[in-house]
Amino acid sequence: MPFEIPDGLNPSVNRLAWLVGRWEGTGKGVYPGVEEFDFGQQVDFAHNGGDFLHYLSQTFEVDADGKAVRPLSMETGFWRPQADDNLEVVMCHPTGVAEVWYGKITGAKIELTTDAVVRTPTAEEYTAGQRLYGLVEGDLLWTLDKASGGHPLQNHLWARLRRV
Repeated sequence: MPFEIPDGLNPSVNRLAWLVGRWEGTGKGVYPGVEEFDFGQQVDFAHNGGDFLHYLSQTFEVDADGKAVRPLSMETGFWRPQADDNLEVVMCHPTGVAEVWYGKITGAKIELTTDAVVRTPTAEEYTAGQRLYGLVEGDLLWTLDKASGGHPLQNHLWARLRRV
């Protein structure tokens, strides 16, 4: 099915139009001191006509059949494309972390790097991240590298999501 730019989308957000909607799928995670794990995920990119997209991601522990059994994490924020194909993203997490990301939009590929990570006193030590998002065979693929707990930047999460 061909993709159509959503009605009412601000023209400054057109380069991100391919993200708008709900995406669902599964992924994997690994990090030093953590056993490899599977997760389910739902990501929503929405707009209200402004020059940004609202982002909401929720992950879930899944059983052997892939059914969600309990929530794992959540993050929300705003994706703000700039006129020069740069992208600014602000995100926050209920774990007490807020991030500012900068990156580049190249067609249906987005690369982001943290510029700032701010934590509450009770939040996990986390110092840097890199993310890659891409549209591959109609699916949203993404990966997250992070530096946390005294470990250097390394792969942590990756997933493949389908538009629903």
